[in-house]
Amino acid sequence: MGGGRLSAEDRRAIEAGLAEELSYAAIARRLGRATSSVSREVARNGGPDAYRAEHADRADAWRRRNRPPSRRPAAPEPEPEVDHDPHPAAVQAYVDKFASLLIAVGLPRTAARVLACLVTAPTGAETSAELTRRLKVSPASVSKAVGYLEGLDVLSREHEPGRRRDRYVIDEEVWLRAWLTSAHKNAACAATAREGADLFGPDTPTGARLNAMHAFFAGIHRSMTGPPTSATVEDALTVLAALFHAARPLTTGELAAALGWPTARVISAVQAAGHDPGLRLTPEQRAALAGPARPSASGGESVFRRRFSRPASS
Repeated sequence: MGGGRLSAEDRRAIEAGLAEELSYAAIARRLGRATSSVSREVARNGGPDAYRAEHADRADAWRRRNRPPSRRPAAPEPEPEVDHDPHPAAVQAYVDKFASLLIAVGLPRTAARVLACLVTAPTGAETSAELTRRLKVSPASVSKAVGYLEGLDVLSREHEPGRRRDRYVIDEEVWLRAWLTSAHKNAACAATAREGADLFGPDTPTGARLNAMHAFFAGIHRSMTGPPTSATVEDALTVLAALFHAARPLTTGELAAALGWPTARVISAVQAAGHDPGLRLTPEQRAALAGPARPSASGGESVFRRRFSRPASS
């Protein structure tokens, strides 16, 4: 990673990256700098919405002119350099261990190895060709594994400017999305079990088993998400209002862009909209709405079937 003071060109690149709604990590990769350097630069110059390269240049020049003089302390004895780069064999052993863990929790072998490679890559990103060489597998195997991981929403694509290829990236919100997806699955299991218990009757052996299943998964979901806050419910209502106003299916990325929210906030709001008791439809209401589409007041077809897919890549 590059060090030293940011140049005017660096600041213009940061402003451009913020305008493209890139993450700090993505901007830092463009500049070859640490993510913390970019985040500090933006924070001290108005934040992501107000950052302007020209203003940041002037502010930096003013700070340097008005910095009080200080006595330079005697140069300390240079410390011996420590090599923080682990041995390649140790790195490979760790990648194999990481991949084995992912396989044990259910990921296909190649997908687990791809994810382990991306997590341990210095930049958190690699191209298909790099993954193919590193894993010693065919490009088709890498493509299939990447498609699987994209379906789980644990990686995204970044197009390399000026080059006809993509890089696969692990971003900062990947684990939050994975956690929310897991919470969503637990809630779905609880709801399905409850529906079955109502169908068979709570006094029957089948209904009792399904009630126990409902209690188990509902408890896990509550422990993961906690009770919904008023802010979360307000966000859920905002998402529903946005869908109503758009009158068409929207992806998570489209919602985030339209609302000016981080992707993680949209995902949380979508989870609340689908699973908060105060916003949930009854089985009877769902059945009524699932009937044949009727013409709307404007003569078009009903568009209130939502589609939430993975976020659009940067």
